[in-house]
Amino acid sequence: MADQTEKIAMSSVHARAHVQGKDVEVQHDIDDPLGLSAHIKLESDMPRANTSRKRRLGLKKNHPLQEFYETQNQSIRAMLKSVEEHEQEVTDAHGANTLMYNICVKGSLVANIILSGLQLYGAISSSSLSLFTTMADSVFDPMSGIMLYMAHRAVNKVDPNKYPSGRARISTAGNIVFSFIMFSVSLVLIVMSARDLAAGSEEETNKFHLPSVIAVTVAFATKLGLFFLCWTVKDIYSQVDILWRDHRNDLFINGFGILTSVGGSKLKWWIDPMGAIILSVLIAGLWLHTAYDEFQLMIGVTADKDILQLITYISMTHSPLIEKVDTVRAYYSGPRLVAEVDIVIDRNERVEVAHDVAEDLQIKLEKLPVIERAFVHIDYETSHKPSRQRMKKGATPDASERVLHG
Repeated sequence: MADQTEKIAMSSVHARAHVQGKDVEVQHDIDDPLGLSAHIKLESDMPRANTSRKRRLGLKKNHPLQEFYETQNQSIRAMLKSVEEHEQEVTDAHGANTLMYNICVKGSLVANIILSGLQLYGAISSSSLSLFTTMADSVFDPMSGIMLYMAHRAVNKVDPNKYPSGRARISTAGNIVFSFIMFSVSLVLIVMSARDLAAGSEEETNKFHLPSVIAVTVAFATKLGLFFLCWTVKDIYSQVDILWRDHRNDLFINGFGILTSVGGSKLKWWIDPMGAIILSVLIAGLWLHTAYDEFQLMIGVTADKDILQLITYISMTHSPLIEKVDTVRAYYSGPRLVAEVDIVIDRNERVEVAHDVAEDLQIKLEKLPVIERAFVHIDYETSHKPSRQRMKKGATPDASERVLHG
């Protein structure tokens, strides 16, 4: 049976494709069984797909169409890559950037510890609420670095017997916890600043303390360097991505904090507490947004369209024994995806053959870097409704437990 499948897979496939306004016969090889490469648009051909009227209106009108074809080309090229190529790309990227990852995480941790001391000195010596806000954000940065580093180690040292589905979600949970810690600190600073505004001040301006401003300026420059450093690998490591977002936030926070602190010393006293409130509200909003994004990953938001298309294409072209692909689902379970695929195989096919096809497809899908787990279900017809939700109703978990345990 394996030899027969190989012969079918190795044979060429002929089809008709629409290329530049003409129907042509295209011979597809095993790397492109559906002839998708015929639909890749060259840059010189993209304007031709537009109408003559739109072309006369100028190049700017072509931009949306060009972006569409560029996106389509990227999707086609991604689908034409083998699973092994996708896997190798990520392996090479991780291998080449391991040093950069260590520099980003450990370097950020060391820098944040030093900078938190600098900003603690600046806030206490100047008594500026704006600098207290930047200090509070800075002091919690080492905590985030330690938490992310521990999460990375925990994910890599997994006990499959205790955690059969892996521990990738631990980094997502850590991000959520840290986000709410930062949100809580921001609320405290808002209350303190509002209290100072309500109490007022007898002085026109606050005292100006130059060493404090210099300390925060040094922190700003250091954060700028870390921001660009983490940016280079933020799309490869989720832990570095949240550090990059943290450095990005700190750039604005430190810069705005310097301005409002100096403004309170040189212009009006109330600029300082007002700046602290604005900064705290901004920090709270940013970290709430981060928590929301991480919650979406935790509860299982659906995958992007491009990933669903890739999974569908891999399933369609996996074996000639697969007659149809009935359903494709992919949703996040932490930073990576769980994929569910329903395939249709002839009802008269032997069980062991159908099983091997489904198992091979599962293994292939799980080799994709974005896939944590894959589940392949075999059907022999498509008249049922696979989209129905299998939900338990009318019983709470406690009630179910009482039923199970008597």
